[in-house]
Amino acid sequence: MLSAFRDSLKIPELRDRIIFTFGLVAVCRLGGNIPVPGVNAQVLSDFIQQIEKTTGGGVLALFNLFSGGAIQECAVFALGIMPYISATIILQLLTPVIPALERMAREGESGRQTLIQYGRYMTVALCFIQGWILAYGLENPASIFGQDLDIVARPGLGFKVLAVACFTAGTMLLMWFGEQITERGIGNGISLIITVNILARLPAAIGQAYSMFFPGAGLERQYNLGVGILLVVMIPVIVMSIIAITQAERKIPVQYAKRVVGRRMYGGQNTFLPLRINYAGVMPIIFADALMMFPARLLGMIKLEFFARVSRALSPDTWLYFALYAVLIFFFSYFWVATQFNPVQIADDLKRYGGYIPGVRPGKPTADYLDFVMTRITMAGAIFLTVIAAIPRFLWRNLDIPYGVASFFGGTGLLIIIGVMLDTMRQVESHLLMRHYDGFLRRGKLKGRF
Repeated sequence: MLSAFRDSLKIPELRDRIIFTFGLVAVCRLGGNIPVPGVNAQVLSDFIQQIEKTTGGGVLALFNLFSGGAIQECAVFALGIMPYISATIILQLLTPVIPALERMAREGESGRQTLIQYGRYMTVALCFIQGWILAYGLENPASIFGQDLDIVARPGLGFKVLAVACFTAGTMLLMWFGEQITERGIGNGISLIITVNILARLPAAIGQAYSMFFPGAGLERQYNLGVGILLVVMIPVIVMSIIAITQAERKIPVQYAKRVVGRRMYGGQNTFLPLRINYAGVMPIIFADALMMFPARLLGMIKLEFFARVSRALSPDTWLYFALYAVLIFFFSYFWVATQFNPVQIADDLKRYGGYIPGVRPGKPTADYLDFVMTRITMAGAIFLTVIAAIPRFLWRNLDIPYGVASFFGGTGLLIIIGVMLDTMRQVESHLLMRHYDGFLRRGKLKGRF
């Protein structure tokens, strides 16, 4: 593997792409530490750290993780790339529902470019909305964060306009950086920016984990070394499990009938249709995290004893919270598959090109078979996502591990990191193999990725 990294620098085109990617990533991290004028970032940073210690994260802590701590610093990149991700997800969900968008998606490259442009316009609108909410929350912390803090020096309309302009410009700049990395760098630019932002919190988590078991002179150790050994053993097991499930797929055999076009004969070969076990990726966890944080917060604002009890029952340290959290992950796993996986279209495409699944009649029986198989393997993927999402909260709740450390033992962050790293390695390996170099694995390829 080390020789593959060395060989990648010998190829001029690949070397230029890698340097270009690292350069833009460095600019992204720089912008994540430039605060918006008129904000006391230290007060907000202390408050978010307190949230992570007492409630195990939350939506604000989740967004802070995705922005690489930019929200904590109230930086110009505080919104991060999430508005663009949200706009893309909204368009993906609306495409199967709205016929005009579905026709546009079938138009090829021109339709895809139009949808991308719509996503950019929607990103600007979401930036204005989210930026205004964040600016209002900074001016009125008690109404949004539930605690009275002195964050903004001179609140007013001027600050709101300035903050919204900074947040919107920062997100659009990150979106442009991501597109440039995708086109002229290595890997998917948007995903790489999120991954780097998550990894930016890793050094602090490592330092915090080290101080947990090896405190400085005169300080008493609070954690048993047995817990530390357990964490060291868990890391490779969790990482290998995520890699295995992320690349796992059910291969449906497909046979193409022979057909003669002019003087040439086409078809007659055997191939397979890969169906990913974890088809929804990390999206069900993100949706479940977002939804589970709002009910308790909204019910807690109602000054009635019954609603206060329900709000306490839905706090992150209760078993009811875990049960509803798991149900939501299962629901959104199947919801994502239902909206993004179209067995009818796949069956029609196979029939159009003379392909069929052995033992299954073309047309509707093929669509029903694909739907049946996808439903069963989605169950395995949903169980996997539930277990991975529950590990950080289990460590935080039962072993009293700080949430900033526990978040790297599973959950959204680790799934994104591993998935993006696998995709980036696949692209680098394709460049190496095209020029007759060995890839990252001398005895094989990145299974399921290349």
